[in-house]
Amino acid sequence: MKSEANLIPAQFSGPQRIVCLTEETTEWLYLLGEEARIAGISGFTVRPRRARDEKSRVSAFTSAKIDKILALEPDLVLGFSDMQADIAAQLIRAGVPVMVFNQRSVAQIFDMLAQVAAMVGAAERGQTLLLQYRERLALMDQAVQAQMAQGRRRPRVYFEEWDEPPISGIRWVSELVRIAGGDDCFPELAAEPLGKQRIIADPLEVVRRAPDIIIGSWCGKKFRPEKVAARPGWQDVPAVRHAQLFEIKSPDILQPGPAALTDGAEQLHRIVMQWMDAHG
Repeated sequence: MKSEANLIPAQFSGPQRIVCLTEETTEWLYLLGEEARIAGISGFTVRPRRARDEKSRVSAFTSAKIDKILALEPDLVLGFSDMQADIAAQLIRAGVPVMVFNQRSVAQIFDMLAQVAAMVGAAERGQTLLLQYRERLALMDQAVQAQMAQGRRRPRVYFEEWDEPPISGIRWVSELVRIAGGDDCFPELAAEPLGKQRIIADPLEVVRRAPDIIIGSWCGKKFRPEKVAARPGWQDVPAVRHAQLFEIKSPDILQPGPAALTDGAEQLHRIVMQWMDAHG
């Protein structure tokens, strides 16, 4: 008879065959040096680029190839958002362990990354990286405070996630705009978790809020500043009048993980600092 003691693992090893239904957990596991644990990824993954060549693509965002996921024999599936609840339910019924995060703020992004690092036994490495991210964000804030000490003001920023209909930025984007030195034109909408709740019913409301900077990140579709500038009534918007329309690619800012805290935040910061320098 096998001893019950033999059924107890000698040490924590964590999940060995992880399926990531969104990009941020894939990128994070690569940054942790734990990419060997990844068995499958989202088809939308572009960070890191090599993941597309190395891993099986098994999902979109709101849909997934359940049979293909099950064939990978995952011991953990990582997802994001209530929009993946149906995928999660199918996998749970098939007996697969599933963890779906719902991070919407900068603080929640940090918490999610710390939890994933702990799950794979890389808590120390994770904390080192997260400290670096915090320090980079703190340096941005210090640069903003230095500008304001010289009498400069924060620019008003309109961040657009989608154009038809116009949808303003989600909470972590709004918070990163603030850290980068700007003021979100629609802070009340940023608190809404769903895109349909952040639709700007009257596009002229953007005109009334007079953004100094417009940033587009159209969820994988190329941002067209000339189309934005040509919207009826928008010709007198300060951002349009002074050609302050910019694109930040959605993988850099709209995935709530390492990219948003690093490349996304830094692009926001550069845009805002350039505006402050020009309006001293």
